[in-house]
Amino acid sequence: MPAQGASYEYAIPMTVNQRVRSVVSLFQGRLHDFLQEGMKRGSRYMPMIRSVLRNEGLPLDLAYVPLVESAFKTTALSRTKAKGVWQFMRGTGIENGLRQDWYIDERSDPEKATLAAAKYLGTLARMFDGDWHMALASYNGGPGRMQRAAKRGRADDFWTLAAKPRLLPRETRDYVPMILAAIIIAKNPAQYGFEFETEEIPEYDVVTLPRAIDLRRIAEWSDTTIDEIQALNPELRRWTTPVRDEDYRLKVPIGSADLLRMRIEESDEIELASLNWHIVKKGETLATIARRLKVSRTDLAEANYLKATAKVPIGQKLMVPREATTLMASRTDLPVPVPEARPTTKDTVVAAVNTRPSTPLVKLSYQVKRGDTLASIARLFSTSVASIRQWNKLPSTQIRAGARLTIYTARAH
Repeated sequence: MPAQGASYEYAIPMTVNQRVRSVVSLFQGRLHDFLQEGMKRGSRYMPMIRSVLRNEGLPLDLAYVPLVESAFKTTALSRTKAKGVWQFMRGTGIENGLRQDWYIDERSDPEKATLAAAKYLGTLARMFDGDWHMALASYNGGPGRMQRAAKRGRADDFWTLAAKPRLLPRETRDYVPMILAAIIIAKNPAQYGFEFETEEIPEYDVVTLPRAIDLRRIAEWSDTTIDEIQALNPELRRWTTPVRDEDYRLKVPIGSADLLRMRIEESDEIELASLNWHIVKKGETLATIARRLKVSRTDLAEANYLKATAKVPIGQKLMVPREATTLMASRTDLPVPVPEARPTTKDTVVAAVNTRPSTPLVKLSYQVKRGDTLASIARLFSTSVASIRQWNKLPSTQIRAGARLTIYTARAH
């Protein structure tokens, strides 16, 4: 381990005290696999993150912050509802330009979240006169808390404040040592006993969609799976792109863009999106419509960009959020606690980051479209033709457009 004052090149001031050394030892020991998997996963994002930091004039070592925040998991969701690779809270994400609604949560998009994180980290650095230890502590605990701690402790140095437990919560006191330890290891992993192959930077095409499209259609036409489409577009929370977006930019497998554009141009609105609609009648409210259609009032409101208390005029067309459109949210909304930095307890907490609970199959209804076959439908839902026939008591493999099939599919992991 580098000694204090050693001539290692770090982009932010490096303090190597006993607290940092203890976290390095923890990463080398009980949390070795956690950190190694995080570095491996993060390797696909490093060129992009460093490019953003460089363009913003920020220290490149900040690229390792997500290693501690989320182990570079786009699906990470903390107990306090911080989300994504950079673990943005909802309010902070909105303040830094990240869209969050029923269809989209840009906190889960690595590139968009990195742009927002760079903006936020730059703001924190300016707030604390370029002191990156204070700025990083603020990223964890909030700038207001750090300012109050500095005032109460009559000090503007993180290590002085961290030495007084009454001034800062344990998580914030341990956060900066964790970041510094992660930087030390990540800049020279082999020296500390870490070996992994870097992951390839994902290649993709981008298709601009003129209206809402069912992602199962996209998966079929691009000869891939829903999981692959979701991996390329982790910000999506549903099985449809936003109903009001007329220029949504969707990432698709490399080489598939031209065919997708052609299929989209050739298809009508019904074929593109299996959406259910309701026309508001006299005397109806969001509450009565939700009860009659057996859907969540909150989902009904948010799917139509409304507040749950909003009044709906006669004749308004509402999209009805059925299972087929709500299922995608389970991919990113499962809790993934952010590990606490305490050697005596962190191993058990971090284990939860890499352990997802087993989940039952989810039942949904799929409307057969022109050109569908049982084989293509089975491929979309990662199941088999035999299973679909059994679930629907089909005497043969013949199906007709417009028919509805019951499908059981696993919740995404």
